[in-house]
Amino acid sequence: MVDPANSDAGDEVRARWLDGGRSSRTAVLSRAHDSWATLNMEDEVNANGVNERDLLPTRQRPPLLDGMPPKRKRKSAPPVIAVDRISNLPDHMLQHVISFLPAQAAVRTCMLARRWRHLWRSTSGLRIVGLHDKCYYYADVQELRKFVDHLLLLRERTDLDTVEIKFGEFSQDDRPYLNLWIRFVVMSKVRALTVHLDGSLFLYLDPLVSQHLRTLDLEGVGLEESVLDFASCTALEDLKMCRCDINAGRIASRSLKHLSIFGCRSDLDCRIHVSTPGLVSLNLADFAGKTPFLGNMALLERARVDLSDNCEDDCLNYDSGALCGANDNACAVCLDNNDGRSDCVILGGISNAKHLELLSEGGNATFIRDLKHCPTFSKLKTLLLNEYWCEAPGLDPLACILKNSPALEKLSLHLFSWGPSHKVEIKGSYGRVEEATAISEHLNIVEVKCNVVDEKVLKVLKFLCSFNIKTVSVIKVVDMSISSTLVSTSTNF
Repeated sequence: MVDPANSDAGDEVRARWLDGGRSSRTAVLSRAHDSWATLNMEDEVNANGVNERDLLPTRQRPPLLDGMPPKRKRKSAPPVIAVDRISNLPDHMLQHVISFLPAQAAVRTCMLARRWRHLWRSTSGLRIVGLHDKCYYYADVQELRKFVDHLLLLRERTDLDTVEIKFGEFSQDDRPYLNLWIRFVVMSKVRALTVHLDGSLFLYLDPLVSQHLRTLDLEGVGLEESVLDFASCTALEDLKMCRCDINAGRIASRSLKHLSIFGCRSDLDCRIHVSTPGLVSLNLADFAGKTPFLGNMALLERARVDLSDNCEDDCLNYDSGALCGANDNACAVCLDNNDGRSDCVILGGISNAKHLELLSEGGNATFIRDLKHCPTFSKLKTLLLNEYWCEAPGLDPLACILKNSPALEKLSLHLFSWGPSHKVEIKGSYGRVEEATAISEHLNIVEVKCNVVDEKVLKVLKFLCSFNIKTVSVIKVVDMSISSTLVSTSTNF
C-alpha cells in the first residue's frame, strides 16, 4: 500500500482531493447563486408583461430550488377610468333633475361646468324653500325676498310643471311680494302649485286665472270667495286646503275631482256651500265653524267626513247620546233649517258614494239632523262608523243608515278606539234568512273594533244580533285580561 504522506503518489492524490473539493464547492455555490437569481427574475417583468426568465431557452433556464413551487404571476388590477355619465344626458333631462333641488341649490349648479351655466334658468320646476346646513326648513320671507326677485327675473320664459313655495313668518309688507311671485308662476302655465305658509298670519291670495293649473295645495292661507270660485281654472282637478281661513260662502268648480278640507276654519254666520258636481273623492275633517253644506256629487266614489268638536253644530241640550231635536223645546242648533238650502247638510250630497267613513264627536247635531230626512245610499259598498252612531238609547242612527244602504257589503264599527291598532277585533257575517230583512242581503263582513268589551260594546253586539248577524269568523285579543269576556260574547254574536 502506498503511503501518501511519504511518496510522490501521495502528493498527487492529495492534489487531486483538494482540486475535487474546490470544484465541488464551486458547483454548490454556483447552483445556489443560480437559484437565487431565478427567484429574483420572477419579479422582473419587462414592459410587455413577459418574465425575463421565460425568454431564455429551455436548457439555459436556471433551475429552481428543490421543493419550491414556481411563484404565480401577479395580476395587476385593471385601470379605473372615471366616466361622467351625467354629462352625457341631454339638457332637458338635466333640467328635470335640477328641478327637484331647492332653488338655491339649483342656481349653484352653474359652477359645475360651462355647460351647466344656464341650465337652472329653464328648469321645469321651482322649489322656493329655506335651505340651511343642507336641511330644508321654513324660512321667513324677508330672508329670501331679494333672492327670489332675482331668480324670477333671470329665468327664461319657459313653462313650469311644478312649483313649491314654502315660508315661515311673513309681515304685511311681504304680502305683495308673495302674491306677485304666485302670479308669475301662474302666468308661466304651472300645472301643480303648492303654497305652504307656517306663520301667525294668513296670506290672502289674489284670484287665480289659469287654463293649465291641475293641482292646488294650500296651507296657512286666507281664501275669499273670488279665489274659491274656480270658474277660470277649467283644468283644476285636485284641491287641498289645510289650516286655511275660508272667508267665502261658496267653493265652486265643475272640473274638480279630488277635494280635501282639513283643519280649516270659517267665522261666517252662514254655511259654506260646496258645489263640485264632478267630485270623485272627498275628505272633510276637523273643520272649525258651521259645518259646510255639500251639494250633489253624482260621481262620488269615496268620502271621509270627520266632524270634530270644533264644529259649531253641537246640540245645546246634549245628554249622553240624546239630542233634543225630537223634543218640543228643541235648541236652536237642532232646529236649524240649514240656511234654507236642503233638508240635509252632509248626507244628501254624498249619498252616491261607494265607500263612506262617517265620524263625529258626541253632541254634534249634523248627522242626527240629516237622518230625519235620510237619503238612500243605493251604491254604498263599505261603511265605517264610530261610536257616535251607537250612543243613542235605541241605536236609532245606526239602524237608520243600515236600513237605507241596500247594497252594503262591509260594515266596520270603531267603538271608543281611535286606532290604527285596536286591542279587540271581532269579525262576523250576516246570516241570510228566508223572510225579508231590514238590512242589505249583500252584507258579508261586519267588523267591530274596540279596546275593551264593556256594556256599551255588548249593547251594540246584541243589536247586530237582531239583524241576524251572528257568525263570528275571527276574534283578535291583544289584552288577554279581557279574553274571558270575549268567550261569552262570541257565543251570542
